[in-house]
Amino acid sequence: MTDKKVIIFSTPTCPYCKRAKEYLSRKGILYSEHNVAADRNAAQEMVKKSGQLGVPVIAVDDKIIVGFSQVQLDRLLSTPKRLVLNEPEKVIKA
Repeated sequence: MTDKKVIIFSTPTCPYCKRAKEYLSRKGILYSEHNVAADRNAAQEMVKKSGQLGVPVIAVDDKIIVGFSQVQLDRLLSTPKRLVLNEPEKVIKA
């Protein structure tokens, strides 16, 4: 388990979104899901955070992964949470 906040921006027809959610569930990681196909505000938030229109976009605390990468997710989920002031969000492309 992790104490990190995980959000997945996805669509119902996205196979990589489904894989990402299944992977997190298998690892016992709790996450919030935002369906950007149905929620315009979530879509705008996703673009603001990532600069991307494609899904999935996965936020782990203030770090952003565009696409699905088990390696990148594991790395972000295992990194100890630190308090860093005034650090811009990081975007990682899978």
